[in-house]
Amino acid sequence: MTDQEEQARRGFRVTGRVQGVGFRWWTQKTASSLGLRGTVRNCGDGSVEVHAAGARNAVESLAAKLEEGPGSARVEGVEEIEPPDDLPGAFRIIR
Repeated sequence: MTDQEEQARRGFRVTGRVQGVGFRWWTQKTASSLGLRGTVRNCGDGSVEVHAAGARNAVESLAAKLEEGPGSARVEGVEEIEPPDDLPGAFRIIR
């Protein structure tokens, strides 16, 4: 990533059949391959929350991929949510 690349930070709530199907591990692998930092976690309501930061084009790519998810999932919706100010230096699964 060059200093010239525009940075972005976004949050997402993914709904559908997204827990118990490897969605968090898929998201971590996908985001890491895009050079992003952030977090993914299961929520009590059955959704998955994703926060990502990095090059704007990489964050946009992750957003598009979240609409599909892994083959084992059934994504019904992706809602934009406010990301936290502080994200880890790598992409992590949190509980």
